[in-house]
Formats: sequence, C-alpha cells, structure tokens
Amino acid sequence: MRTVTLDCRSVQSPQALHMALQSGLDFPAWYGRNLDALYDCLTDLHQETCLILLGWDSLGTWEQGFRLALQDAARENAAFSVEFR
Repeated sequence: MRTVTLDCRSVQSPQALHMALQSGLDFPAWYGRNLDALYDCLTDLHQETCLILLGWDSLGTWEQGFRLALQDAARENAAFSVEFR
C-alpha cells in the first residue's frame, strides 16, 4: 500500500490544495484542479493508496467540498482511503 501524507497547515487556498494533491498523488498533467477532476482521478487510482491529511481543521470554510469529494471517492474506489487528522 502506498501512503501519501500531506500537511495542510501551510495550504492557503483551494488551488494550493489542488496543487498539493496533484503532486502528492502523482495526478496527470491534465488534472483540471477542480472537485470533479479530483473525484475522477481518485476513483481511477488502481494502486492501493491511503491519503493522510494532517492539519485538516486548519483549512478555511472551503474545505467542505474537498472533504465530500475525498470521502465519496473513498466509498467508490476500494483502492483509495483517506484520513483527516
């Protein structure tokens, strides 16, 4: 299993979180940096992957959409799991 840990305490914006996720999870260059593209890339993961997000509660009010997309992808794709810490 691949474990990817991202520290969200330094993330200042939704775009910065998209960039961190793209880099950490090795999303393709064509990743659209929106919630639909995030869901699509996560549900397309074939390698068993656990995403650990540290400092999640330090994000702004915009985090809710990300949380839903991440949780929905984890329910849809058995190879993907997410932990909010």
